[in-house]
Amino acid sequence: MLKKVLSILGFFIFIFSSGPLQAQDFIYQPKNPAFGGNYLNYQWMLSSAQEQSDFEEETPQRDAFRRDPLEDFEASLSRQILNQLSRQVMADQFGEDHLGEGTYQFGDFEIEVTPGADGLIIYILDTTTGGETTVTIPHF
Repeated sequence: MLKKVLSILGFFIFIFSSGPLQAQDFIYQPKNPAFGGNYLNYQWMLSSAQEQSDFEEETPQRDAFRRDPLEDFEASLSRQILNQLSRQVMADQFGEDHLGEGTYQFGDFEIEVTPGADGLIIYILDTTTGGETTVTIPHF
């Protein structure tokens, strides 16, 4: 019984001797400036995010050094052939002599010219890649 009385007495002494208790309110302050935080945190948050990111953006300058000169030459030559062909087709179609129908071979390109209801139909086939294009030149 003495033990019980001492423990109750110790409890009351502890409660009354500790003094007045104090507390404070917790106030939430966001860190991100986009959500109302301090604007000075912007640069720190941006640099922190960039450090953690493992994403690398491919820039055209990096790709320019990886290009194959032979592929560039082939593409340039193909563009020149198609450009010359388009000039010839336009001159033949709208000039004094009309372009005759038939199949023509220009380097790696096979060109088939046929008249159609909407105009002159030109079918272009790239024999190396299998790419194909159809161009219709309307009648005026």
